[in-house]
Formats: sequence, C-alpha cells, structure tokens
Amino acid sequence: MTATEPATAPAPPGCPTSRPLLAVDGLGVRFRLPDVSVHAVTDLSLSVRAGELLAVVGESGCGKSVLAHALLGLLPANATITGHAVLHHPDSDPVDLVTCGQRHLAREVRGRRVGLVPQSPATALNPVRTGRRLLRETLRAHGRDRGGADRLAVDVGLDPADLDRYPHELSGGMAQRLVTALALAPDPALLIADEPTTGLDRPLVDHTLDLLRRRCDSGAAVVLITHDLAAARRVADTVAVMYASRVVEHREGDRLFASPTHPYGAALLDALPDRAFRPVPGDPPTLTALPVGCAFAPRCPRRTERCSGQPPPAPVAGGGTVACHHPIPTGAVA
Repeated sequence: MTATEPATAPAPPGCPTSRPLLAVDGLGVRFRLPDVSVHAVTDLSLSVRAGELLAVVGESGCGKSVLAHALLGLLPANATITGHAVLHHPDSDPVDLVTCGQRHLAREVRGRRVGLVPQSPATALNPVRTGRRLLRETLRAHGRDRGGADRLAVDVGLDPADLDRYPHELSGGMAQRLVTALALAPDPALLIADEPTTGLDRPLVDHTLDLLRRRCDSGAAVVLITHDLAAARRVADTVAVMYASRVVEHREGDRLFASPTHPYGAALLDALPDRAFRPVPGDPPTLTALPVGCAFAPRCPRRTERCSGQPPPAPVAGGGTVACHHPIPTGAVA
C-alpha cells in the first residue's frame, strides 16, 4: 500500500536529517458522544527520524495517548480520524497509517514495524500465559531466537525467573517491564512508549530511559509519551509540548528546556521541583468545549485581545516551531 508523503518541516538542529521515518500532518481525532464531540487531537503535525527520540509531553488529558492509539488504529468505533501519518520503510512503499485500514495495520504494522509499550500493562497481557510463553511466542512469530527471552528480560530490568509467573503474579512495575520487553521483541524500527516508566522506582525509571536512548543510538526511532518532564529532559532529542489537543511548541530538547518560548511550556517547567516548584495556574479547558482562539489564554499572563484567534505555528530562532501570538523570546525569562 502506498501513500502520498505530507510536507514536513526540517528537523530541529541536533537531530538526524534523513527523511522522516514517521511524518504526521494535520492529524485530527474526534470522539462522537450522544450530545457532544470530544476534540482529542487537533491539526497535529510532527515527524520523527531514525535515530531520534521524540518526547511528547503535557498535562493529563491533553491528547498524548490518543495520538499513540490513532497512529496504530486502536481507537474505538466512535472516533473520527483525519489527516495523514505516513510511515516509511527502506524495503517497502510508504504507508499512511490513517487510511491503510485495520487489515494492513494488523498484518504489517502493529507489533512489527511499529511497537507499542501500552500505558496499562494489566489489560495488555494474556492472563493465562506466563511472561516466558508470551515472549517466546512473540519472538517465534517474528523469526527471532526464542532463547532471547531471558536476554530481553535482563535488558528491561526484569529477573528472568519472573518470566515464569502469570500476569496476576507480577507487580505493576514488573508488568510494565514485561510489556516493554514484548514491544522490543520484534525489534521494530519505531517504538511508541506510552508512559513506560509508570510504577517504576527511580533506578528502574533511569534504566528504562537509558534503554530507549540506546534504541535510538542504534538507529531506531522512539516516540516517548510522558508527563515526566525530568524523563524527557534526560533522553529526548526533540520535544513536542501538547496542550488541549494541540502541539504548542516543538523544538530540540536542550533548547526547549533551557529557554521555552510558549508560556505553557515555561509554566510546566516552573512546576518542576528543581525550578520554581510553582503549579500551572488555573485549569485546562474541556475537550468538548475548546475556545476558538488560544486555549491557554485564560491561564496565560501574556494574553491580549489578539489571543482570541488561533495562533499558527511559527519558526523559532535556533529551529523548531511555537504556536503563540506572544512567544517568549529565546533566552528570556518567562
């Protein structure tokens, strides 16, 4: 199946400059409810290249996990998806994940070219199979050595002996590490990790992040979906900040953490314990009643009447984009 490649912005400085492995253009996701529509993802465009770790960050409910599920066709029947998400592969034609259909996603994409570390491991594991059987079945299905199960367990920080347990016998952290191993078993070119450090203590968080970083350093690509800004800062090449269904800032990680240009990104960073430790004021809007203009305006100290209109993404000095009528100058203090 072929797809027309959408236009994509150049990679931010410091990132791989080859053709994107995944190019998302104008992606939108709406959920139809009896009386309202939920605008979960709105006009989202981004790309990730081989060797790149892209972190998608933002408060809970901003649309991060919906993005992951939309890319893999895992949304419920009441979802409407628009836009494009083109996946490239050196040995086959590009495929648009939005339009290719469930049959192609199931046979060619999910768990093969794209791996997923789900946010809720308890619902992703077969309760009547041990971790070892799950891993061996996955390895065999992809033509890989079944004896690699123990090695994968060690890679994710799991004692190989724990593979002989059933899912209900595992702690939340153990189950999280098992689903990470299952996602890595086919050696996918792109890994989408949705809150992969949930339930892990700090040493295991760092172990998991370092594992994802090594995946990129060996040539794969990773999309890390997380609310943990410290995790993103530790390993990300690029960061996309989501707010109320939209990407409001997308830049090289080091530059964004040093000098955010969107007031929301600056407020998120100010909430970190090693910074101002000041919560973001106010509450995000509901996704069933998004404002016509900038959704962050009611919480923003820089708002003006101009913010009643939707700000388009604009280039930032040094690379990347920001969607704000009154961005913070790079190097300035918010």
